[in-house]
Amino acid sequence: MSPDKSLAMLRRFGPLAVLAILLAVALGSGLAGKLSLETLQAQGEALQAFAHEKPVQCAIIFVLVYVATVSVSLPGALILSLSSGFLFGPLGGFLALTGVTGGSTVVYAACRTAFGDFLRQKPGAWLTRIEDGFKADAFSYLLTLRLIPAFPLLLVNVASGLMRIPLRTYLLASVLGMAPSSFIYAGIGSGLGHLFAKGDPVTLATLASPRIYLPIIGLGVLALIPPLWKAARRRRVAPAADVK
Repeated sequence: MSPDKSLAMLRRFGPLAVLAILLAVALGSGLAGKLSLETLQAQGEALQAFAHEKPVQCAIIFVLVYVATVSVSLPGALILSLSSGFLFGPLGGFLALTGVTGGSTVVYAACRTAFGDFLRQKPGAWLTRIEDGFKADAFSYLLTLRLIPAFPLLLVNVASGLMRIPLRTYLLASVLGMAPSSFIYAGIGSGLGHLFAKGDPVTLATLASPRIYLPIIGLGVLALIPPLWKAARRRRVAPAADVK
């Protein structure tokens, strides 16, 4: 392989390889297991003291940890969003949104660089056909996926990179779509101190409530209405054009 081709391959797959290596290190070192409510409950007082004494430094570290967690696809985004409210109060929602958006953008960019063009060169160009339909209402579809937390964050990030959604559209839809859940989870996290003070184990199941997730799902459904309406109108217009 020529040096130029080797350099091109490095530029193309290098970022994705780095993320894969970091994920392996995180899993092998046990860092992934530390992103839990149990750890937050055990270290809560020390973490809050650090956040109170050095708020700026703590906020920067928190955002970097959140970006790194989402970038390497560790399952800790929800715990970090809860932690943001626990540590920073009302500011936590902004920090959580910054972290999850930053990490998601890293995955989006790595997948867009590595695989987008390769899949378009396959016979049939199936990704191109899917992409053309998705891009017609990319903002609305992505906004819907972001509003409903049930859609895996990693899959949405990867799909957005493969379909080469414009960066501006990706960022705007991601920020608007992930803002409600970021602030809701941060709000829940701000009340964790009272639960921790009781000394009883706190789990995600004890925090789940229809009053929390049903409004978020409702927002996602509302965001999906415009593209569905447009698609229905296109189907009605197409037969009419054929008749003429």
